[in-house]
Amino acid sequence: ALLPYVPRVPPTALPGKVTATTFALEMPCCVFDGHADASDAVWLVVAFANASDAFRNPPSRDDVPPYERLPTAHSYMTLETAAAAYTCPAPSPAVLRVGGDTACGGQGSRDPCNGPLPSPGPYRVKFLVMGCHGPKAETRWSDPILLRRAASPSTIDPAPARRDSAAVVVASILASLGAALAATVLGAVGAEVWGSLCRRDPGNGPFAHRSYRTHHIPPALPQPLPPGCRCSPPGLGCFAPRAPRPCPAE
Repeated sequence: ALLPYVPRVPPTALPGKVTATTFALEMPCCVFDGHADASDAVWLVVAFANASDAFRNPPSRDDVPPYERLPTAHSYMTLETAAAAYTCPAPSPAVLRVGGDTACGGQGSRDPCNGPLPSPGPYRVKFLVMGCHGPKAETRWSDPILLRRAASPSTIDPAPARRDSAAVVVASILASLGAALAATVLGAVGAEVWGSLCRRDPGNGPFAHRSYRTHHIPPALPQPLPPGCRCSPPGLGCFAPRAPRPCPAE
């Protein structure tokens, strides 16, 4: 059966949604209900975009093209999953990661492997339901999926370019001129501030032209001393001299 579902990369923002060797696919939940039994398996077919039309569904699991055949056959099958994982009630992750198993390759094993994709592609994918007697249902091919191109390590300069002596001299002169200009500006600003502080009139402060009532008692003006009056020690006032007492009679 040809199902109308078209696999696609999630349209929402997703970390690592498309990299140089992997990409993510939406989970095809509820797509195979009524077309797959609990004992069936759902495979993901990955092919180069220009080779997808030439792909033929394998008649049995023993004929599934492995990951290692991608460079020569231009297609392989991976992500063998029980059909029950894609039913509506079954909890499942929101996306599938294609090419996320870095341990694949060079092992000589025919077990299904979800290894990194060797080139930017573009690729096209489809889901295929396989039963005990061969294919039972499949989705449509996806639109072409192009991976990101990794930067070549040879284009990265590990050391910054060295500047020649002329550039160093010019940079030193410019730095000296900048320092002199900064010192001149700071000196002028400092002199202006100092002059304004010196010319400031204390009578023009925030408390000028205000009247305040105080309890200060002005000092009394000095009075002329009376005749024959001598001053006592400071703070004790003045007093007239007393006549000496007569000596007692013997």
